[in-house]
Amino acid sequence: MTSLPVAIRSSPPPSKRLPLGAFMVSLILMEKRLQKILAEMGIASRRHAEELITGGRVTVNGRVATLGMKADPEKDHIKLDGKLLRGREPKVYLIFNKPTGVVTSLSDPEGRPTIADYLNRIRYRIFPVGRLDYDSEGLLLLTNDGDFAHAILHPSREIPKTYLVKVKGVPDEKVLNKMRTGVRLEDGRTAPAKVQTLKTTENNTWLEITIHEGRKRQIRRMLEYTGHPVLKLKRIKIDGIALGNLPPGEYRYLKPEEVSRIKKEVAST
Repeated sequence: MTSLPVAIRSSPPPSKRLPLGAFMVSLILMEKRLQKILAEMGIASRRHAEELITGGRVTVNGRVATLGMKADPEKDHIKLDGKLLRGREPKVYLIFNKPTGVVTSLSDPEGRPTIADYLNRIRYRIFPVGRLDYDSEGLLLLTNDGDFAHAILHPSREIPKTYLVKVKGVPDEKVLNKMRTGVRLEDGRTAPAKVQTLKTTENNTWLEITIHEGRKRQIRRMLEYTGHPVLKLKRIKIDGIALGNLPPGEYRYLKPEEVSRIKKEVAST
């Protein structure tokens, strides 16, 4: 009687486990600071993300987040105002012509018009890169790329911003040179500005002013100091990206070459 062949099962290979130290390192590498996660998700710039965290609006796995806390976006439940945040969205970059009488915010406790009122057709969560005063108008960048926003806003980048400004009276060359060399304000001397006169009437003057600082109401304060208060202020350019003929209250997507140019400019500084 012929015996049947017996199937021989080889023993399973030993489990390929990471050493405990390597496992802990890989776990740590998956975690990131919470403000960076929020920026990468397109929730806000890093600076604004820090404000959301310190304001108690962010939770991680049911616990109110604190500044400096780390999390793993793939595993942890991160919520903003009680809403669970999902993964990354496609990066979006827009230019918006903000009208006067509109708040550069997505909501306003006083019930005033905000830029969100003009962005209903945008599917993604976007936020403004910097701001314009309620009484100012013109070019505003909007994005959901937190790192992009952070790079543009960081003082070390010195991103130039150009404004058309109507002022009361007729500033003489001495006043203009003062702005070109720096004006001493309550928060310190301003960096030199580029200033040129475009048009003069009997009572008013139109100036073109380029600055790279981001102080609150800086141009208004500079001109108030010189005795020529601002009557109208419109931002027309940020680092070569021009407002052009975009009507007030309208927006357009930045062209790929515009995004590439400003990213290259930011990376090189």
